[in-house]
Amino acid sequence: MSEFDLLVDQAWPAPHRVAAGGWVYRHAGGVTKRANSVLALGDRTDLGKAIDEAETFYADLGRPCVFSIGAGATPGLDAELESRGYRLVDPTLVMARPSVSVEGAAGPALASEPSPEWLDTWWRVDGGRHPEGQDISAKAWAARILTGVPAAYASLGAAAVGRGVLQGEWLGIYCMAVVPEARRRGLGASVLRGLLGWGAEAGASRAYLVVTEANQGARALYERAGFTVAARYHYRVR
Repeated sequence: MSEFDLLVDQAWPAPHRVAAGGWVYRHAGGVTKRANSVLALGDRTDLGKAIDEAETFYADLGRPCVFSIGAGATPGLDAELESRGYRLVDPTLVMARPSVSVEGAAGPALASEPSPEWLDTWWRVDGGRHPEGQDISAKAWAARILTGVPAAYASLGAAAVGRGVLQGEWLGIYCMAVVPEARRRGLGASVLRGLLGWGAEAGASRAYLVVTEANQGARALYERAGFTVAARYHYRVR
């Protein structure tokens, strides 16, 4: 099993979680597939029945059934879902860096809670990617996900933000967002340096982040910062 399956789940915790025979049903009001999907790890001898039960769970919530498929996914699951008509969406890269030490100018402001301004900036960039993005209750679900574990919230005013989660030796970097009118000014790189510096001071020795395969601009930023592809995952959506 890839440790990243668990690291990502722990750093982005769905407020509603149900254990089901080694799988976990995650629900967060539809805000992000990561928090609204089945984390299906380990072997299952009853694969067909397990999928049926997951579908029933999400149907009862009025939500689509989504599976997260990473390196530790139940053997045979991806092929079975494909045979049932599930689409492969959002191929995603886990990128890692072997150290968190950084040098450079002073970075962003850091806080232990997301301020309303921080949340507005991130939601402005990321919220529109979700069907519920304009729903006020969806933003509240997002805040519950973000604050589900201790984290550091970096910001450069209302222009750029990011979130860092300390996970043992790992620093998980999430919510990297720069508003459209402030891009191409190095603000994303500054936020990233700030989070890496915070992670180093907090005792992390390595860092990782997730980025969709299609996001060429973000991938280039992370590659310049020394991140390389360490794992991959995707979703299956009916």
